[in-house]
Amino acid sequence: MTLSMYACANCGHWQRWFGPPPACPVCCDVRNALPEEGWDFAWEREVEALLTAAWHRPVPGVTGFSAVPSFGLGSTGWLIEAEGGNVAWEAAPYYPPDALAEIERLGGIAALGASHVHGYGALWQLQRHFDPPVVTVGVQDLAWTKAFRVTWPADETLELAPGLTVHRTGGHFDGHCVLHDARRGILFCGDALKVDLDGTAPRALSCHKAFHARIPLSHDEVRSYRAILGELDFEAVATPFEFAAPVTTADVLRLFDHQLAGPPGTAAVPMGDLR
Repeated sequence: MTLSMYACANCGHWQRWFGPPPACPVCCDVRNALPEEGWDFAWEREVEALLTAAWHRPVPGVTGFSAVPSFGLGSTGWLIEAEGGNVAWEAAPYYPPDALAEIERLGGIAALGASHVHGYGALWQLQRHFDPPVVTVGVQDLAWTKAFRVTWPADETLELAPGLTVHRTGGHFDGHCVLHDARRGILFCGDALKVDLDGTAPRALSCHKAFHARIPLSHDEVRSYRAILGELDFEAVATPFEFAAPVTTADVLRLFDHQLAGPPGTAAVPMGDLR
């Protein structure tokens, strides 16, 4: 039997399987919702025929790749131009040929990683096409990486390029990581933060253990976030879904202080209350 790549239409998670998989481990996890009408898995060629590529550059040197129409969770893959080779962080649901060609035009990929499984998207496809020497996720999250091969499991920190450093935060997932772009002042924050936008302007911030299930982080998890992110200087954040600016280190610390001031919660806090 031949192993093939299948994507869950509900969340976009890819699995290499003998045929349509029996279930999606990401949807079965408490942090995601189950598909109301049962499992629907699409073979790679079906996904390729369904989606087209889109990309944008929110700031110089950073390109976000997405799929049209939205597929699964609708993730964005970020390509970050860096000294010594580009870094791809998170991944789009799929990369049609024109998206791969655009990445090649921008210089390819020297290092590839993701914050956690909700940002994996078609990371396996980027590894297959570009074969970068470094493919990294937090070592505690290796259980979710069956679709691709991790070449450098990340411990507490890992520098992917000058000024681009991975920091493990835990919290949302045990191996959850962020990527700090010190030169541009951007925190690629994974799901450590949720940003509500008014158009393109940040309107409110929140943080969650499980967004769909509305499970808050524990106070110790918030304290860990605060200790790690408080040491990083940034003026913008990029989640696996959107780019938001201005969102500063001070804004995020005030969100965490709000969380620690009372019972844990998942409600979004208006930006005006954080400034």
